[in-house]
Parts: sequence; structure tokens; C-alpha cells
Amino acid sequence: MPLVQLFSSVLRRDEDGKTYLVTPVEKVGIRVEDAPFVAVEVDASGEGEERVLTFRTNVGDVVEAGPDHLIRFVDEPETGGLKPYLHVRGRLEALVARPVMYELAELGEEITIDGEPMFALRSKGAVFPVMPVAQLDRLVAEA
Repeated sequence: MPLVQLFSSVLRRDEDGKTYLVTPVEKVGIRVEDAPFVAVEVDASGEGEERVLTFRTNVGDVVEAGPDHLIRFVDEPETGGLKPYLHVRGRLEALVARPVMYELAELGEEITIDGEPMFALRSKGAVFPVMPVAQLDRLVAEA
């Protein structure tokens, strides 16, 4: 692929669940093992309900988590841990890097959601549940 085409290409994930590199003249399927981007940095500004979490990805995207850019957490059975993801654009997400996840853990707070105490994050007025507080307490006691 000529260098000019590479720089005018767009990475996207279509409704079929596959990821493509799309140029003005072609659409090439690519394999993405987990997420096409990695969130490598987070900046937290404000407190409580006014907090804003701003992420930077490995390709320079700057994304403020909130109602339009959700954070989700996926259980990882093989390790017993969580894998956090941030919606970047379209159907594309960034896997949150481990050091950034540690920063997020420091920013978490107990928030009651549907009557259940949850360890969660806030950004731009949105609440992102990480796990029930009881589960977190068990994990801390086991450590």
C-alpha cells in the first residue's frame, strides 16, 4: 500500500464485527486480537460528579469518558482480573493499559447503584460501575 494511501486510511469496525483499514480505493480486513487502540494515559480533573477523565491513546486520540464515550469492564476468568475498555469512536475501543488502570483504581469511589453499593468511576456526569463493593472487599481480604 503506498504511503500516501496509508495516511489517508481510516480504521473502522463494521456491523459484521470485523475491523477494516479503509482507504479511498480499497477496504482491507485486519485482525485485531483485543482492541485496536490502547489507552496509555489518563488525566482526572474536578471532583465527584464534576470529575472528567480524559484519556490519550497510543495513536494520539484524546477522549473524555462520559455518556458518549463509555468505560466498560470485562471479567477475565483466566486471571481473575478485569479488563477495562474505553469507547473511542464508531465501534472502536481502546484497552486501558495496566498502569492507567491502577490510576483509575485510585479514583474509584463507592456509589450506590440500584440499591447496591458499587465501586465505580465518574466522568462527565456518567457513572461506570467496576464491581460490587462486597466483591472488592473479598478480593482485598484474599490479597
